[in-house]
Amino acid sequence: MSFYIVKKVDSTITSSNNTSKSKFKTLLEKEDITLQTAENSGIDWVGIDTKVNRNIIHFYFCLEGTAEFAFGPHYSRQIERQHNYFFYNPENDLPFELRLSPGSKLVALSILLESLHKLFSNDALPFLKPENAKTKFYDEREIPAHLYVVLNQLFTVNLSENAEKLYYQGKVFELLGLYFSERKADTESCPFLNDQETVRKIKHAKEYLLKHMETPPGLKDLAKISGLNEYQLKVGFKEIYGNTVFGYLLDHKLDHARVLLDSAQYQVSEVAYQIGYTNPSHFIAAFKKKFGITPKKYLMNKH
Repeated sequence: MSFYIVKKVDSTITSSNNTSKSKFKTLLEKEDITLQTAENSGIDWVGIDTKVNRNIIHFYFCLEGTAEFAFGPHYSRQIERQHNYFFYNPENDLPFELRLSPGSKLVALSILLESLHKLFSNDALPFLKPENAKTKFYDEREIPAHLYVVLNQLFTVNLSENAEKLYYQGKVFELLGLYFSERKADTESCPFLNDQETVRKIKHAKEYLLKHMETPPGLKDLAKISGLNEYQLKVGFKEIYGNTVFGYLLDHKLDHARVLLDSAQYQVSEVAYQIGYTNPSHFIAAFKKKFGITPKKYLMNKH
């Protein structure tokens, strides 16, 4: 296995052996915020020497392929496709090698703790509380469809030089807003959600629904598959995900449709069939209702 060695200096990714098959871009660099992308379209793994900087929040979003965080010869963690890591270490800098598999796409976002605190001064994010200022934080999540759409736009958008800084700065705020807006279960208004087994079953129902989104089961069958009654599934699903079961599915399907359209590999009718519509006109109507534009015009605006 061979590596291109890429070093990160002062929060900027630079390459001493950058080829057309491995692209490392700094989209935005300010004193307190850095936004970067990395692509590896070659046949070998790519290695990036970097670090988790002290008192800086780091986000790594893996859109495609696999990324590995090697913190030393005996400890490493992997992040799979459509998952992200969140790092915060107040004690010291942690050097590591970030390894990207062939076919991988990754977005890296870093922001000073103080700057993030200003953005969420009225919110109760745990690591922003004064008593947690010296506490390490680590989180791993699946990237939801609506966040995946925004991340993918960083690889597909074409901008004039004058507009780039403003656009990417806006994307940073959009990414942070979506990342920290994940809905949590309201266990006071929905007491049975205090049962972690019930929460697990509802999450299983969600995963099953997305896995079979082209031919989804009905509510009764989904409840049976997840081991819940219909009432538990309906009420619990709404509390955890902020939407009805099939409202959530529709949003996911339409967000996924945007990803497919962004790839420029499919016609509108092909996208409709891929996400489970037998009649493309029904897909067009649903897409326009959600995004305020038809799929055809959306494609025209992209090119």
